[in-house]
Amino acid sequence: MTQIYPLSEGTFTIGHDKKFIPFDEQIDVLEQRSTGSLLVEIQPFLIDTGKDLIVLDTGLGFSNKEGELQIHSNIRNLGYEPEDVTKVLLSHLHKDHIGGATHEDGHGKVYATFPHAQYYVYRPEATFALAKGAPSYVPQDVEHLLGLENIQWLDGESGDIDGYIQFTHSGGHSPQHIVFLIDSDGQKIFFGGDEAPQYKQIKTKYMAKYDFDGRKAMELREQYAIQGRAENWQLLFYHDVKMPISTINF
Repeated sequence: MTQIYPLSEGTFTIGHDKKFIPFDEQIDVLEQRSTGSLLVEIQPFLIDTGKDLIVLDTGLGFSNKEGELQIHSNIRNLGYEPEDVTKVLLSHLHKDHIGGATHEDGHGKVYATFPHAQYYVYRPEATFALAKGAPSYVPQDVEHLLGLENIQWLDGESGDIDGYIQFTHSGGHSPQHIVFLIDSDGQKIFFGGDEAPQYKQIKTKYMAKYDFDGRKAMELREQYAIQGRAENWQLLFYHDVKMPISTINF
């Protein structure tokens, strides 16, 4: 059976300045953060299909108190090694989704965080990210990612990877955003990146100001809910503080 594991980096607030500030629910107060701040989890996922060990988006790239990459620590705590990962699927290249794709050593040399994996990048998103730049994209992070040897480019409005992973250009949250549907062992696992970032956003009909095309993103979430309910998808919520994985049960 395919196994799904959240790889949380923690809870953060993010405001109009696009800065992610750690948030401790035991001591911090959301209302004391800058106006308009949102409370979000940063939560890549690890999926063991038996055929592949897949990472979905890579987080901010923070290290723990011991100096180890948090995403490496999380994976090792599950009984795997970062070298076991075979595929890294990236929904888009915003800084909170690719910060952990690469890392530097103490001498400034850049390495792939998952050295034996193929990194799947939507080519139009790479072009857009380099042209757009800050604050949503960190040009240096994008350049480091695109400088890796193990890039697999994705093109077109849709396609598949190895016959069981479907990608689709969605373009709601950012112009070249993509989503993934993994069909493994009869399980359908949907990763909507920042177009389905939290469970409550699937349930509630509204347009978010942080989306490139708020109306389209809203309509996409409605579509995901309808299809997800009909096909019993497991949806993965990258920014959900309380519910990282769920089926549609409303």
